[in-house]
Formats: sequence, C-alpha cells, structure tokens
Amino acid sequence: MFLIGQYDSPFVRRTAIALRLYGLPFEHKPWSTFGDAEKVAAYNPVRRVPTLVLDDGEALIESSAILDYLDELVGPDKAMIARSGAERRKHLRITALATGLADKAVSLVYERVLRKEQLKLWVERCEAQIAGVLAVLEQERAAVPTPYWLGNRIGHADVAVACALRFTGEAHPHLFDARYPALEAHATCCEALPPFQEIVQPLAPPSG
Repeated sequence: MFLIGQYDSPFVRRTAIALRLYGLPFEHKPWSTFGDAEKVAAYNPVRRVPTLVLDDGEALIESSAILDYLDELVGPDKAMIARSGAERRKHLRITALATGLADKAVSLVYERVLRKEQLKLWVERCEAQIAGVLAVLEQERAAVPTPYWLGNRIGHADVAVACALRFTGEAHPHLFDARYPALEAHATCCEALPPFQEIVQPLAPPSG
C-alpha cells in the first residue's frame, strides 16, 4: 500500500507515524495537493491528503478513517486506542481537539500565503480558536502524570497532539510558545521517538 501526501501536513504525518508504530510497510508518495493535484485526484476526487491506497487499489481518505482501518488491521490488542467505553471516548475527544487545532493552524497558513490581503476577522477567529484549544490541552496534559496521555503506552491522541503542535509551532511560533510547558514536554517526549524523527518534513507552505 502507499500513502499520498507530504509530511509537513500534520494529518499525513500522524498517519505515517501510526503506520510505522504498527510496523506496517508502506510506500510514500510525497505529492502536494497544489502541485500534484491531478495525481491525487486519480485516487481521491476531493484532492486532499492523506490518502492511503491499499494493495487491492481501494483508496481510504481522511486520517481518522485511515487510522480506523489500521486499528482493525492490527487488532484490538495492538491498536493505539481502546475498542469502546469511557477510555475510547476520552481518547477521541483529545484527538478531535488536536485535529481541530491542526485544521485551524493550516487554515491560518493558507490565509497568510494565498490571500494578498488577509481577512482580519478570520485571522483573529482562527487565532482565538487555536489559543482556546491550546489552553484546554495544556490544562489537561498538566494533570496527567503518565508518560502518555492515557497511560504508559502511546496512543493516537498522543500522536495527533504532537503532530499538531509541531505544525503550529513552525507555522505560528507566536501562538505556541513557553506559555504551554506541559504541551512542550509532551511534544518533546513524542518527537524523541524514532518514528517521529524519521517521519518529519520542514514546513513548506504553498505560494500564492
């Protein structure tokens, strides 16, 4: 199978890191949704990444759907999220906050590089949403004594948060800074792991 998308996307990166943590072999096609849109469209008409193309040609789209498939593939004992119950809901909530953070951080990049004149109201809204999510995640992570969010074993929420933080810090350093020490520590812990060090790409935003 092969994964489409560049690793400077927090969504592509979290998918690739999960594949590596699960020990699942894959080929990487670092296609851009701007420069390689037609290549992406052959597998995903929305022209978005990540897209995971399975060996039989089936194309899975959106990181959450791809990770759901990978969890099924490796089985419940190895999956990086509980199968059901309160722990799963908590995990999904943290993941949703992280992906929401990443989405707003990406939107803010597009606003900056693709518009000749930025819409002040939209920029302020995105920055307020980012600040709100960071504050909630900081408070919750500071209250967790374990190495990872839900214990001693890394989960999808940990990966999603770390990938969102790296992107936000690179794209908007004035928004993610020393005000969030618990999140900085979490990111440092995750980024020290081999899959995070292997699967990484400096931010290269599209040009207008």
